[in-house]
Amino acid sequence: MDRYASPLNVTTNLTLNATVKHFSVFDGCEQYVEAILFDLTLQIINVIVGIPANVLVIAVLIHNRKEPSTSDIFLGCLAFMDAYFGTMTPLNFLNLYIWHSKAVWSAIKFSFGVKDTSGPLFLSCICLDRFVAVLFPIAFGQLKHIEYRLSLTLLVLCLTFAYSAAKMVGGFPNFEKVFTCEILAAFAWMVVCNASILSALKKTRTAGKDDMHPMKKKAFNLVLSILCIIIFNYLPLVALFPFEDHYSADVFRCYVQPAGFAFMNISSTIQPLVYLSRLEKVPFLPEAWVKKFCSCISAERSKPASERNTPA
Repeated sequence: MDRYASPLNVTTNLTLNATVKHFSVFDGCEQYVEAILFDLTLQIINVIVGIPANVLVIAVLIHNRKEPSTSDIFLGCLAFMDAYFGTMTPLNFLNLYIWHSKAVWSAIKFSFGVKDTSGPLFLSCICLDRFVAVLFPIAFGQLKHIEYRLSLTLLVLCLTFAYSAAKMVGGFPNFEKVFTCEILAAFAWMVVCNASILSALKKTRTAGKDDMHPMKKKAFNLVLSILCIIIFNYLPLVALFPFEDHYSADVFRCYVQPAGFAFMNISSTIQPLVYLSRLEKVPFLPEAWVKKFCSCISAERSKPASERNTPA
């Protein structure tokens, strides 16, 4: 299970080896073009929407640096990695159709490795931070120093770059199983962790009343949004990739693989939009834009309390 064995990558390698075969994005997958088109479409969305959204997330985190959240460093790194992945998409298209450069292709493979690793690991760090804060508040108070999160961030970056470099070089036997194990372990941890947090936070409510502490309610909404992201973006990979042997080689390479990675790739757009939609006010943007593009929940929160409590 290696995303670089997809039809786009195989065809590119043929071109780089100077074969006389005519280039085609759908080479060998003419019967399964839907999944490839789906993946390419979502990558284009990452460029148009995802890059500006991630840059805005980074700007908001810098703007709020005087009152930071303990998870801000993880959110910032995640936004930076997603923005970087989005910027590589135009280079990928240009290299597929015009340049046919081996050096550019190596850089693109490195960016795929960054996306494969940084997203699940940084989301796991955010879940760990919230898990300790809610279930072990005393320990969390002792571990609030930025040094702990910097150390964890450095560890994630080292793992990400090591994995990406290995993917770029290639040739390691059964190396694709590393991603399978990583995504399964990260998915299981994030789901169990977030489910435990939601269960603990719901117990703070009085029966029949919504009197959760504002900070805990904020944490509840954050964890719930992360859980939705995890299920939508990573469940297809977890559900399909471990059963690679049950598909024919062409079906897995041309249909299952592009479709599975497409759901993970679009997280580069979904994650920053979910974060921005949770903000009561987005700096640097006119208030009219915020009201137009934020979710219905954000719009409801922006109304005066008297209007929200008015019966229909």
